[in-house]
Amino acid sequence: MSFLATPPVAPATTPPASATIENDGWWPSIELASVREIVRLNGTVTELRLQEATQAAMLALNQELADWKAAKVAQGAETLLDVPASQIGGESRLVALYRRAVYFYAKADLTERYRDFDTTAAGDRRADDLEATIDDARRNVRWAVSDLLGQSRVTVELM
Repeated sequence: MSFLATPPVAPATTPPASATIENDGWWPSIELASVREIVRLNGTVTELRLQEATQAAMLALNQELADWKAAKVAQGAETLLDVPASQIGGESRLVALYRRAVYFYAKADLTERYRDFDTTAAGDRRADDLEATIDDARRNVRWAVSDLLGQSRVTVELM
């Protein structure tokens, strides 16, 4: 009998570079590696959590933008790339804005989940610190959607 044990294999925390979530064909697909890199997610976010949050973000945004999409389809656009827009870094401005909205929607969702992870006093302080991060991510989503729709950016807080 041997008392030697092999060290446990750490679970993979980053998705393979090829992990892509396919969209509905009109909106662009999203690469999980890009989400992780752009919104600076740390290694505690597993591939499965990132995938689920990104899918939820895509579904919510697709639903929110459904009327705008229908109007563009009625004008003859078969994909978002068919909608006339300026180019930013070789990419359609509208595609860049859609991706930004998805990225930060997913980040806000993931960050909100961490608030209930630790209920100790230190966890409560950490949750308070995360509130600004969540608000900033939600603001980035709203601004990206407003820019995509060609609407002005207005943020109002009712008291």
